[in-house]
Amino acid sequence: MKTNKQQNKSNGKTGVRVYLDYAATTPVHPLVKKKMDLYWTKEFGNPGGLYQEGVAAQKTVSESRNTIAGALGVRPREIVFTSGGTEANNLAIFGIARSFLEKGFLLNELHFITSAIEHPSVLECFRALQSGGAAVSYVGVTEEGRVRPSDIQNELRKNTVLVSLMFANNEIGALQPISEIAKIIHRHRTGGTLHSRLQKIQAGFPFFHTDASQALLFEKVDTKKLGVDMLSLDGHKLYGPKGIGALYVRDGVPLASIAYGGGQERGLRPGTESVPLIAGFAKAVELAGKRRVKESVRLRTLRDYFIEKLLELPGVVLNGGMEYRLPNNVNISIPGMDNEWIVLQLDARGISAGTKSACLSEEERGSYVVVALGKNKAVSESTIRFSLGDATTKRDIQYVLAVLKDIVRRVRVIV
Repeated sequence: MKTNKQQNKSNGKTGVRVYLDYAATTPVHPLVKKKMDLYWTKEFGNPGGLYQEGVAAQKTVSESRNTIAGALGVRPREIVFTSGGTEANNLAIFGIARSFLEKGFLLNELHFITSAIEHPSVLECFRALQSGGAAVSYVGVTEEGRVRPSDIQNELRKNTVLVSLMFANNEIGALQPISEIAKIIHRHRTGGTLHSRLQKIQAGFPFFHTDASQALLFEKVDTKKLGVDMLSLDGHKLYGPKGIGALYVRDGVPLASIAYGGGQERGLRPGTESVPLIAGFAKAVELAGKRRVKESVRLRTLRDYFIEKLLELPGVVLNGGMEYRLPNNVNISIPGMDNEWIVLQLDARGISAGTKSACLSEEERGSYVVVALGKNKAVSESTIRFSLGDATTKRDIQYVLAVLKDIVRRVRVIV
């Protein structure tokens, strides 16, 4: 990958541009771009066509599906391509709900479980179901940002049909005990029942879904070991293209389509498949597997150094724990300081950082994730997220530290 200086236009004052918002999006890897280029103008066929161009396109889609399935340890037919992580999450949640509705059940007969720190594309789905009459339990987290398996155990009911928990949090990088929670859910299945007619048509509930969009770059995602029934991925979080993602759907999960159209993707996601994006996505997944271990070690070393030095600055607070954290995630608060102003000051000095999830609306000032950690409003409204990536170097981190130190010093002097 190119360095930060090569990727970005130079800042007029410093000649440096340091990108530290890889959790929001990543640049397309050169090998991914090279893979995609062929399918824009030369091999542009519709995968549904019976002629040569269509057959070639379908072959590319199939090969890409095989690559992604191999990375997850699943069958190719269990991979459903979507437009990204948000659509994958929507399909998993609403698809399960609709499958019950199609069998004659009412929303007010169904119960769902999620956590208080999920991505908006998950939380908003459950709020919509709740507004329609469904019961939804939002479990809390520890001060490190982890869901307690015992809390899931306590919330499971006889009519719980779906549990959805993210693998790794997008704001604070907290890794969840997915496999441990899966075992609890599996044990509950043997006694879970709404009533006799449900047992006959929807065996194996509650189902377990996880959003692994932030995790695949750094964690080995083996669906069998994790014990999940559905898993969401997003291409642009792992140096792939935007506009493409996937949902793993275990065979036997009664998922219903939430869109209408053709029969593509086993009828679960109608619409002509985007061959360039699918091919690029598969290449990105392949590269992630090859680079995962080495890059995780490198970034963890940089992250730990960064956090150590940040905590030496007056007033800086770390959000989330250290042990179960993505190796590229740094999330801090500086209570009493306006985080948006700080981010703009950093930007003026050639540094890109985030204040919260890039998917939140501008009206939402504080971080609901940080609030869920038990922290106050001042902490939640002063969060800054730095997420490291391929081009990040120790020199970049040292530059950011120097700039942030100067910003904090100037504000303290004014105050």
